Amino acid sequence: MSSTTSPPFDNALHPMIDPETKSQAPTVTAITDEEAATTDGEAATTSTASKPPSKPLWQRLLPLAVIGVAIAGVYLSGALHYLSFSALAEHRDTLPGLVADNMALAIGIYVAAYAVAVALSLPGGAILTITGGFLFGLWLGTAATVIGATLGAVGIFLAAKTALGNSLKSKVGPWMARLEDGFQENALSYLLVLRLVPIFPFWLVDLVPAFLNVPLRTYVIGTFFGIIPGSFVFVSVG
Repeated sequence: MSSTTSPPFDNALHPMIDPETKSQAPTVTAITDEEAATTDGEAATTSTASKPPSKPLWQRLLPLAVIGVAIAGVYLSGALHYLSFSALAEHRDTLPGLVADNMALAIGIYVAAYAVAVALSLPGGAILTITGGFLFGLWLGTAATVIGATLGAVGIFLAAKTALGNSLKSKVGPWMARLEDGFQENALSYLLVLRLVPIFPFWLVDLVPAFLNVPLRTYVIGTFFGIIPGSFVFVSVG
């Protein structure tokens, strides 16, 4: 007589027809779908987070406006008159006494003035350096000059990475190809050579590394140590 009852091992071989397994299968599928949705959401969030939001237009143009106002202020105020040997000779008797009475303030003003002159590419860098030697002596004058020049160079380096960079890039365009190979091979060594041996203008060596994506740390080290010998020589004249 035939029996309609399934063998005991039939459910073991075909678990999907077991009533309990049937009721559990949709739950497992639902959990899997939920986990997949969560994973996709996290991936989308990570992808969005990896793209930094673009800065507003006013933030990108702010450095350009600040530099423009600063340059106009320097020229309109007549400050360039003091970047001359005649002005230095005119005040040579009074300046040493003022500096001696306010040494820290005088050094701060000198470093700030040098940084601004470098950042704005103002004429008179040699006069400023000689003035540093006259006011502060060889060693202190060299230290103040190197710090001021490095700060100014970093300022123009960072400005080149903003909206101002587009206009500056056109200015240095013809020189980019001549300097690119050296920076790509060994940025620090090449920058040290360019600072030690002034083959190219100082402002050009300030800008090109920014457009070639030289790291800021490499730029600061190469600039600081590279300009020490030249600064020492000019300060000694003062």
